[in-house]
Amino acid sequence: MFTIIGGDGREYGPVSVDQVRVWINSGRANLDTQAKALGTAEWRRLGDFAEFGSPDELPPVMSAPAAEGTPAAVIESAQLASLGQRFGAAVIDGVLKTLCWLPTSLAMWRILGDQIRAGEQPNPVVMLGAMEATISNSIPYLVALAIVQGILIARRSQSIGKLLFGLRIVRIGNLQPSGFMRGYLLRGAVPWFIEQIPLLGGLFWMVDVGFIFSAERRCLHDLIAGTKVVKV
Repeated sequence: MFTIIGGDGREYGPVSVDQVRVWINSGRANLDTQAKALGTAEWRRLGDFAEFGSPDELPPVMSAPAAEGTPAAVIESAQLASLGQRFGAAVIDGVLKTLCWLPTSLAMWRILGDQIRAGEQPNPVVMLGAMEATISNSIPYLVALAIVQGILIARRSQSIGKLLFGLRIVRIGNLQPSGFMRGYLLRGAVPWFIEQIPLLGGLFWMVDVGFIFSAERRCLHDLIAGTKVVKV
């Protein structure tokens, strides 16, 4: 049984030799990964243990290259984005979206203010009608933001917030760019549509956010898209 130190600096294990071999085969570990045997306190390279040996001695499953040609050492050294960085990037992207809704919000506040000054009870039906009537004021800004974010994610695997915080969305296991399909549609559009479902949408959002505290800091939308966020 072995415990290893992952690319995010966390300890994983103890796990069996076969599990470590699976991690090596998938690119999550390599012969330079620091590890210690169960019951010992000394950290050593995996390649220093007789169970793994040199690359020439490894079984075929262990000597397989990382997926899509990404060196295992590169995968191992990738650093996950911190909670603070993820939060900061999300705040920036959220503020930009809020600003796009500002024309509609201001129009609704004016109507609400008129009702209050007239001594009327705020009417939810009137407010909903006002939103429907003024939403067109925000649509051009929302569309422009969606296009900019889509282009950035498609070309750089970064939203505006992640670009400013030096983060990138990559595919799990090989660090390849997320691309438009995974990084924008699966990771962004699909969760957004789910969040619009009454009751279920709110529950989904809470679970989605809660997953950020997992070992790999992958939110539910990352699991859906098969992605993770790393430092550039």
